[in-house]
Amino acid sequence: MEKYVIGLDFGTDSVRALIVNAYTGEQAGSAESFYKRWKRGKYCDPVKNVFRQHPSDYIEGMEQVIIAAIEEAGEKVRNRIKAISVDTTGSTPVAVDSSGTPLSLLPAFRENPNAMFVLWKDHSAIKEAEEINRLAKNWNGTDYTMYEGGIYSSEWFWAKVLHVLREDEKIREAACSWVEHCDWIPAMLSGTTDVSKIKRSRCAAGHKAMWHTDWGGLPSEEFLVKLDPLLKGLRERLYKDTYTSDVAIGILSTSWASRLGLPGDTVVGAGAFDAHLGAVGGEIKPYYLSKVMGTSTCDMITVPAAGFGNKLVKGICGQVDGSIIPGMIGLEAGQSAFGDVYAWFRDLLLWPLRNLSRDLPLMDHTDIEKLTETIHDSLITQLSEAAEDIDPENSGVMAIDWLNGRRTPDANQMLKGAIGGLGLGTDAPAIFRALVESTAFGARRIVDRFRDEGIRIDGVIALGGVAKKSDFVMQIVTDVLDMPVSLVRSEQTCALGSAMAASVAAGIHDSFETAQQAMGSGFEKEFHPRPQFAKKYKSLYNRYIRFSESIEQMEPGK
Repeated sequence: MEKYVIGLDFGTDSVRALIVNAYTGEQAGSAESFYKRWKRGKYCDPVKNVFRQHPSDYIEGMEQVIIAAIEEAGEKVRNRIKAISVDTTGSTPVAVDSSGTPLSLLPAFRENPNAMFVLWKDHSAIKEAEEINRLAKNWNGTDYTMYEGGIYSSEWFWAKVLHVLREDEKIREAACSWVEHCDWIPAMLSGTTDVSKIKRSRCAAGHKAMWHTDWGGLPSEEFLVKLDPLLKGLRERLYKDTYTSDVAIGILSTSWASRLGLPGDTVVGAGAFDAHLGAVGGEIKPYYLSKVMGTSTCDMITVPAAGFGNKLVKGICGQVDGSIIPGMIGLEAGQSAFGDVYAWFRDLLLWPLRNLSRDLPLMDHTDIEKLTETIHDSLITQLSEAAEDIDPENSGVMAIDWLNGRRTPDANQMLKGAIGGLGLGTDAPAIFRALVESTAFGARRIVDRFRDEGIRIDGVIALGGVAKKSDFVMQIVTDVLDMPVSLVRSEQTCALGSAMAASVAAGIHDSFETAQQAMGSGFEKEFHPRPQFAKKYKSLYNRYIRFSESIEQMEPGK
């Protein structure tokens, strides 16, 4: 009998559900829902790098997409759904009470951003990250950042938790514990109502919370209290054990089975981060660099644990046994902004239409809104077409891609982007091309760091929204890397990876490798470096390095 599984993918802007035949990989139903509060810009302050998301957005979106996907799949498929697994952004933690309920779902905290999920791209905890790094290197104890590339980031768990505890006394008093988004959804679906019973993701804990078996789990109480007495006792209210995403953490609760219209024996798998399960869906294999290219990037490599030993890779985001494929070391790096760089430039160009045109007497307000929306939707495509004709050596424009700080190599969220080489003849397509090239150069720096640290790269696999939408960007990245890049065929690779994880958690497949063979979508195309451009970009890449070094010297405090 056919068996189906659901992959749920909670991205930055929306949640997607994918129903897949576990034996053939055939897609039976899918749906997407955008977070309505997030879409209105609620609970965010980009100027202060504050980005929060309300759990109600997640709950409402999840319910909508599962019901819609089942409706598309039909009644026959509904009754044969065996498991559901979840991926989310991360590190995206939230303060919870003793039942594991996010505080923002309680009446007293419903509109308090500090009671909401602190999104991965929230950089309000830069100061706290600096303190963690300073203490880890100087307290005469274990350096708990050693498996995080040696540098802890403001994008990660402990920095965010400490920042909120310092900022909000009411949250301090009400929070029993903290839970990652990828752990909360499975706990909620399985009816877990005791925060101490929530099963925590190995992927999230190892990469972002400094969890490791070498020191028995999370950083010691002594270290945390030395960091700030506000953290006293929190370690005991968090967790010790972690679970890889091939593990079943429970069965769908009766209430959620009824609410979603799913069988009561549906298995719920342990959660993981979107990029990591995206790599699974993209058929990652050892020593292949899997690049999830969206608003930011997450770059991952799996290496067999046997023979890897105690090697430490400097300046990346983490190395965790079992975080991507059980039995392998998952190495993670990435760029804090990728597609967001292009979106920033688009919105910059749209500023007059959005802010001045409303006062123009010659146009109807509705017509202005329609015009603005039309330009918004087509501007990056038009810029790409115009930029494609520009010789990179002739434009003279050079950009640095740190508009949201630098994630890898050597995380530093204090850094800012830059554009140089401007002249009176510089136009928008030239600047846009320079921005695209800067993101490609940032990708090259990650490849160079892995190679410098002795990690070989046998190939590159690309997935994600930018990879699927822009051949222009992909070709420049390919030219800069000077390596072929394979593009995954699936439109929903993260959700597909979650579906693969669900099939293993339910026992339909005995391993991720088997699930990949049965359910993988294959590759849509392969980009190849153009020799004439690859040669030019070698020289321009060296210029990018020199420019970035000069910009880094301008960092506040230097």
